[in-house]
Amino acid sequence: MSNESNPAKLANTVASPAASPMASAMNHPGHRLRHLPISFFAIVMGLAGLAIALQRAGEILGLSPLPGVAAAWLAGLVFAILFVLYGTKLLRHPGDVAKELKHPIKLSFFPTISIGLILLGIAFHDLNANLAAGVLIVGVPLQLGFTLFVLSRWISHSHFEIHHSNPSWFIPVVGNILVPIAILPHGLVELSWFFFSIGLVFWLVLLAIFFNRIIFHPPLPEKLAPTLFILIAPPAVGFIAWVKLSGGLDGSGRILYYTAAFTVLLLLALFQKFRGLRFFLSWWAYSFPSAAFTIASLLMFKLTAMAFFEMLSWVMLGALVLLIAGLTLRTLTAIRRGEICVED
Repeated sequence: MSNESNPAKLANTVASPAASPMASAMNHPGHRLRHLPISFFAIVMGLAGLAIALQRAGEILGLSPLPGVAAAWLAGLVFAILFVLYGTKLLRHPGDVAKELKHPIKLSFFPTISIGLILLGIAFHDLNANLAAGVLIVGVPLQLGFTLFVLSRWISHSHFEIHHSNPSWFIPVVGNILVPIAILPHGLVELSWFFFSIGLVFWLVLLAIFFNRIIFHPPLPEKLAPTLFILIAPPAVGFIAWVKLSGGLDGSGRILYYTAAFTVLLLLALFQKFRGLRFFLSWWAYSFPSAAFTIASLLMFKLTAMAFFEMLSWVMLGALVLLIAGLTLRTLTAIRRGEICVED
């Protein structure tokens, strides 16, 4: 009996990579490059966030500076590799990049490129001043460009629906709030306030849109569930930026920090929602927000000298290191198995 007349044999043929010419073609490096997702740059955000957290822990908790240095260079190396790979994709498959730019969800991940550069500028500030300045000269204008591009797309679109909105839409906003942390040490005060204002106002606008979507519409699909952690980032990063801009801890700074802390508690209360999720690249959404809250807690301890914030900083730092290590291992395993860079 032929495969065409035997559904079981046909299913086995399709399911078996060894028996399927199509599966073989899909595992070809050229095909996988075509489906390299822009969201890969979120890995750089997580690694750079870890590097900054380790550096701040070195200053505030007395840890060795070596882990922070190593993490910064690792983040820079990963960014360079991804930049070359995605640049090659742009040259060889411009149509696929154009599709991502038109996608209501993938569009929001393009600013991860500029955010990665800004974070690298922060991570290398004390390690290599010229390198830090160089990446900021590129990253800050690029962040503004991506913000204008994404918001213009949202305003002028003809196909976005309420169910397309999700926490990844906060990514362009987080990038703007990060800018003051990176450029204020260079004396750019008014430019710092410009970016902070954009980030803060549009964070609140998007927060209202998102809660309308999550309460009154169907829940997020499994693949996007980890992006709920992105909700931590705007108030956590906002707290750090506000302290730098205002010169100390005040009521506004406390509101931002405790908003981030409450968001952490809320996500812990939703633990069952994240338990047992299949691995997707979106798991890296756990990383940078966790790093941001860790850094914010370290800063809170530095400003208040309260034992509670010291203990919280140690707990968050330990959890962050384990989280990044686990995500790295799981991502490398998925790459080896060919589970990433496949057609959605």
